[in-house]
Amino acid sequence: MKAIIIKEIKAFFNNNIGLIISAIFLLIFGTIQWTTIFQLSIVESGYSNMYTFFIISPPMFILYISSISMKSLSEEYKSGTIELLLTKPLKPFEIVLSKFLALFIIVLVTIISTLIYPLSLYFLGETVGNIDVGEVLGSYIGLIFTCSTFISISLFCSSTTSNQVNALLLSIILNFLIFYGFTTLANYIDYSNINILLNKIGAQYHYDLISKGVIVFSDIIYFISITILFLLFTEKNILKR
Repeated sequence: MKAIIIKEIKAFFNNNIGLIISAIFLLIFGTIQWTTIFQLSIVESGYSNMYTFFIISPPMFILYISSISMKSLSEEYKSGTIELLLTKPLKPFEIVLSKFLALFIIVLVTIISTLIYPLSLYFLGETVGNIDVGEVLGSYIGLIFTCSTFISISLFCSSTTSNQVNALLLSIILNFLIFYGFTTLANYIDYSNINILLNKIGAQYHYDLISKGVIVFSDIIYFISITILFLLFTEKNILKR
């Protein structure tokens, strides 16, 4: 497993396209956060909080993760190296888990690089330290778990086809549906019990709770369960090849 993880990470950082995607992603984040081009910026709001960042993070990370994950298994299918991987002394799930962990480490590095934003707010505010550290910490924890879900879904989508573009589009659609779809649908349901159920099925509900600094065990279990479920789906797709 270790060899596959290192190989995937090296392939990403040695690939100019991967680095360009990451650079563009961080540039867009910085532009939205710190310039007056968008009304969502900290400059426009006048408040030293990370509210905007954590509102735009899910859709931004869906696009980012879908882009860097699309070739994870699609390329293996296209080049025929998936058969070679399956002959190694590794179980199919271990191969899937290795791919997942490599992507998770890459995304985690990207998330860590955004810590410059709360640090800047902490020191550059009118009063040093005038930022809700607990809320920011909770939001980052929620973002990490949410991204793990996005990665597993994107990996599953990559395992369904040898066409990277199809994997990208499917990943974007499925991630958006799981994160926003159920909550959006719940807004049109008048029955409270169904409304609550739909909200709890969707990832946005759990992300929003953790982002408020309310870290509940059930929300963590939700993200872990969805992640494992899609990793198992991915394993089944590999075995069909």
